[in-house]
Amino acid sequence: MIRSFLIALAALAGLAAGPAQAERVRDLGTFQSVRSNQLTGYGIVVGLDGTGDDNFAYATEAMRGVSTRLGLQLPPGANPALKNAAAVIITADLPAFSKPGQRIDVTVSTIGKAKSLRGGALVMTALYGADGQIYAMAQGSLAVGGLGVSGRDGSKLTVNVPTVGRIPDGASVERGVATGFESADLLRWNLNQADFLTAARVRDAINARYPGIASVEDGVTLALALPAGADLRAGIMADIEMIDVSPAEAAARVVVNSRTGTVVISSAVRLAPAAISHGSMVVRIDESPMVVQPEPFSGGETAVEQDSAIDAAEFGGAVALFEPGASLAEVVDALNLLGATPSDLVAILEALKQAGSLKAEMVVL
Repeated sequence: MIRSFLIALAALAGLAAGPAQAERVRDLGTFQSVRSNQLTGYGIVVGLDGTGDDNFAYATEAMRGVSTRLGLQLPPGANPALKNAAAVIITADLPAFSKPGQRIDVTVSTIGKAKSLRGGALVMTALYGADGQIYAMAQGSLAVGGLGVSGRDGSKLTVNVPTVGRIPDGASVERGVATGFESADLLRWNLNQADFLTAARVRDAINARYPGIASVEDGVTLALALPAGADLRAGIMADIEMIDVSPAEAAARVVVNSRTGTVVISSAVRLAPAAISHGSMVVRIDESPMVVQPEPFSGGETAVEQDSAIDAAEFGGAVALFEPGASLAEVVDALNLLGATPSDLVAILEALKQAGSLKAEMVVL
């Protein structure tokens, strides 16, 4: 299996060693102001079939709040048995440029002892942003993909997660988030992964189309000086996103998952001059216990006499020599020749890194 895996890596290395493929600017990063915002809320789900929180304090307080909004005042000290209700946390993402009246999806999760949200309905709940302001109102019937059942003898069966549900289009946007898109002096564009060479190439490609509007702020961010006005800026940004750029080659990196023995080697990995010897030793221990009987009328006792045979044999031991700048394909061929297993491969790479011959960052998961 490892042999096939290494051969596949060699084939991928051959493909990756060629010229970098051009990618669209929109695939390399995003505009800083064009992003979603997280919303959260605390509420109550009602209509459950006996799978609610029962006497959970937070559910009781949430029900008091709902009752007060509806004009029903619960007597002091009253503790309603809420087996058909559950306290929940509601989360949602508010997309960029969302306007009042638009609908967004919400996710509803229990925080108490409720066993399932199947069949429940969320009572109107305010969703807050990080600034503490209300940005949406959520309400509706839950769609729950999980199932949980139990028998009188205590046996249980759970399929997926019945304590989490979704409400498609379950929240109505009440206010949008100001982005400064149409009036800010500079719009910033951020790379998905920091790289000074890629940032410089994107800057040059944009300036070739729109001279002088782009400048690099750091390894991630470009500042774009665009004319004011939403309509004009939208057209320029749409054009910029479709510009083709050849990103810099990925950094040399070896990723090792020590738990599964998986090793991924990027095409940029190179080796300094090195020699690798790999072999295996098999130690065999044979135990042949013998029963020894005492002489007649000697008064002795039956005993067991141990007889051990130990043998050790070493196999393989071939040596692979790497010339300066050995490529990934050459490394794979040598490891195949040595017959390296997944655990052997991890050990060999770690040894090369310690010896200073592996010219790559090594990440161990």
